[in-house]
Amino acid sequence: MSLKFSTRCVRLTKTEDPFGAVAPPIYQTATFRQPSALEFGKYDYTRSGNPTRTLLEQQLAELEGGAYASVFTSGMAAITALTRICDRGDELIAGDDLYGGTVRLLEQVLSRQGITTRYVDTTNLEAVTNVLSPRTKLILIETPSNPLLRISDICGLSRIAQAANVLLAVDNSMMSPILQRPLQLGVDVVIHSATKFLCGHSDVTAGALITSNIDLHEQIAFHQNAEGAALAPFEAWLLLRGVKTLALRVERQAATARKIARFLKAHEAVRQVYYPGLADHPGHDLHRTQTEGDGAVVSFTTGDAEFSKRIVEATELCTIAVSFGAVGSTISLPYHMSHASIPGSLKRSLAPPADLVRLSVGIEDADDLIEDLNQAIKTASHLDRVSAGSGSDLVLR
Repeated sequence: MSLKFSTRCVRLTKTEDPFGAVAPPIYQTATFRQPSALEFGKYDYTRSGNPTRTLLEQQLAELEGGAYASVFTSGMAAITALTRICDRGDELIAGDDLYGGTVRLLEQVLSRQGITTRYVDTTNLEAVTNVLSPRTKLILIETPSNPLLRISDICGLSRIAQAANVLLAVDNSMMSPILQRPLQLGVDVVIHSATKFLCGHSDVTAGALITSNIDLHEQIAFHQNAEGAALAPFEAWLLLRGVKTLALRVERQAATARKIARFLKAHEAVRQVYYPGLADHPGHDLHRTQTEGDGAVVSFTTGDAEFSKRIVEATELCTIAVSFGAVGSTISLPYHMSHASIPGSLKRSLAPPADLVRLSVGIEDADDLIEDLNQAIKTASHLDRVSAGSGSDLVLR
């Protein structure tokens, strides 16, 4: 039977629990009894393997359409494990609109290991081709990217990578497998910050790598064990629980995000809205060919960093916080928060605009969120008029 995604989120891979528990048990143990002094059982030490984690890895692999998955203590731990395939002298090609923590890893950790990163606009296939070299080992992209939601051609990049014998990794945290499945488009490995939509409740930090390449999986699994970055049983169990509602959450969040994007686009105080569901968003048509929805992250600019700050601080329903994808809406200034870790030498080329506001839409009522944003913009505008001097007839931005 071919099951739809919402069903597959709820119906887990068959468990080995002898009591038939509806909710999978947590194997909260560090070690396992062995059959004898010379014989190992299926599990021996939780760092190396744990039934709860195995169940999660099986389900994530199935949802992404892959054969293998490895889960980690964070999205950054997952990316770090992936970069272990690179040796001294190798090069990475990375998108020029990446999460700040990824840039920090590439610039301040991998560079010390003799691994070079070239940043390029991955929405431009010719630009990617032009920076390829015999030393290139991996292309690392986000699509949609964080936080400008740029759209890269996954199939086009896959063809380029395969022709050059280079691995292509796509961070799918922004979409989740409900909306986008890069492995089906020729990608070698999918990355998730499972902290985001996969978990969806802001109570787990986790990461995942999914692939159908057995050799690549074995390399990843080796580093997962050797470096001790595997996800613990309780966090794996929480993530299993979160995945059950993944389809419901993402569908509701995306529907609300579309309404909010349209509201912001029509507002005179907003200069530009970044959301792939808008017809004039760069890459909108391409995005629709490789996804089944537009996601729940909306970014916008106002033309004034201070004004944007006041909007963020005036919201009542949106929590000022980093990360995205949770049931509760969050709002942030990426330049000062999620992307603050971009090294100073790269701020001009890789950091988002200082006036950019990123909104992660939760499952609250759409009208309530729009009303809250509207009052926040009005409050910020009033503060601007006050700061400019009472009696001023400033026009609302």
